[in-house]
Amino acid sequence: MSEYAWSVPGGLVERPGIVPGAPEIWVYADRFSYFGGDTVSIRVHTTAEEYDLEIVRDGARPQQVAQYVGLPGKQQQTPADAYAVGCDWSESLAVEIDPKWTSGMYLVLVRMLHEGVTIEREGFFVVKAREPEHADFVLIHTTSTMLAYNDWGGANHYRGVPDGSGDVPTPISSTQRPVARGMLRKPEGAARNIHTDTPGIGWIPRHPPYEWAWVNGYSRHHADAFWATYERPFTVWAEEQGFRVHHVTQHDLHNDPSALHGYSCAVVVGHDEYWSWEMRDRIDDFVEEGGGLARFGGNFLWQVRLENDAQVCYKNPFDDPMREVDPTRVTTAWDSPEVARPGAWTMGLTGMAGVYNRYGATTPRSSGGFTVYRPDHWALNGTDLYYGDNFGIAPICVAGFEMDGVDFTFRKGQPYATGVDGAPEDLEIIAMAPAVSGSRDKWNGKVPIGAPFAEVQGIIECFYGSEPPDHLRDLEYGSGMVACHKRGLGSVFNAGSTEWVNGLIHHDPFTERITANVLNLFAARISSPNTKEK
Repeated sequence: MSEYAWSVPGGLVERPGIVPGAPEIWVYADRFSYFGGDTVSIRVHTTAEEYDLEIVRDGARPQQVAQYVGLPGKQQQTPADAYAVGCDWSESLAVEIDPKWTSGMYLVLVRMLHEGVTIEREGFFVVKAREPEHADFVLIHTTSTMLAYNDWGGANHYRGVPDGSGDVPTPISSTQRPVARGMLRKPEGAARNIHTDTPGIGWIPRHPPYEWAWVNGYSRHHADAFWATYERPFTVWAEEQGFRVHHVTQHDLHNDPSALHGYSCAVVVGHDEYWSWEMRDRIDDFVEEGGGLARFGGNFLWQVRLENDAQVCYKNPFDDPMREVDPTRVTTAWDSPEVARPGAWTMGLTGMAGVYNRYGATTPRSSGGFTVYRPDHWALNGTDLYYGDNFGIAPICVAGFEMDGVDFTFRKGQPYATGVDGAPEDLEIIAMAPAVSGSRDKWNGKVPIGAPFAEVQGIIECFYGSEPPDHLRDLEYGSGMVACHKRGLGSVFNAGSTEWVNGLIHHDPFTERITANVLNLFAARISSPNTKEK
């Protein structure tokens, strides 16, 4: 079988001592989020005798809120498996959060000078608000998916054990370590997990994000998750549009049943592949009680557990010791028979039924956009989109990388969910884009491909053996979807694509208008429209 594209030898492995004699500086905070008045414990490792530290509230107009110059450097002892057990670095600086600091993503920038060259790295923390009525919506940062892909220290939930090479994953991902380079900050124009050109005959797949990472010294997983790729461009766009945004993390949802209380609209952006049972409970309760969930993301797939200062995800249910204790909490796919809590129950769509578009050898010549099937839906008001129109097409590719869908059929030219995978009865499929569950290897193992088809086959066989349900049998072709449904007193809008935000980055007028329609309605900035029923 062809190797994963992200496993090509070489590239950045971040941990102290990996390159003897090389300059080093890294930073992390002891928690992901705080309220005003809390104290942040900042941990720094550096080979420099002294370093500078700056704290910046990031967004459309980045604002420096604190600066420290000439702090004493310290080389910290770091376990070889810090990716799992944490770094356990001592505190370098304690910073009390001024209650005047507004809710947002705060970057902790550290700088050292080495032979006349400035070397920078970054950490983060989120400041939460105590007064939800002052916001149009709250953005939920995807800290669990970040932990799944964070390979600082050498390994993540996909690869790297024990020395940063190879495809042996760690099922344990610690919160007490820095974040891989590129997930928090990187140059504008850095390659994303899509290819935007339309290849000719005889094409051999390329993987721009990995090539960019190898050339520029960033984590090979820089484009897979978190702030720099997803939440930041969305936040910049939303702030420029005049929306008042508050911020929390998935970990806040897990730990605090009241994390979403007082908000009328909650937003998820980009890649939110990993959730805990408790996180889902908070979302379900929020919508049931009348909230609007606006999900501009894709690939809702895996259950995780949070234990102490780490995230647990075995994926293979037979590897997780929890299987003998409580099968519903096994860290595997939501749609598996052990967990029996289909992803579509919460999001309307599931990562099992859509998946890849414009990623490596998956649908390489698709339009890259969505095709409209319900032009009269309220989310499309003011777009002037007609039945069969495409929007967000290449080179923007809003329907890209990983997408969510459901099992469906067509009646009189419109798609309907069959419901066999837990899709809500009232699900309205607004637009669709072709997707495949993996790449066929047409190059006999000579070309690295991004997502082998054999991988999803192996996952399904792991769940069901040789007799999967009909809707999962030979599951190669599917569809990404934009969809909407009601739940209790609230509603869920699901854009079903990790790359939806790319339409906002490039100011695609259709993507911008749909996004604004959803946010304005769920934030109660406009009156409820008459939704055309199925």
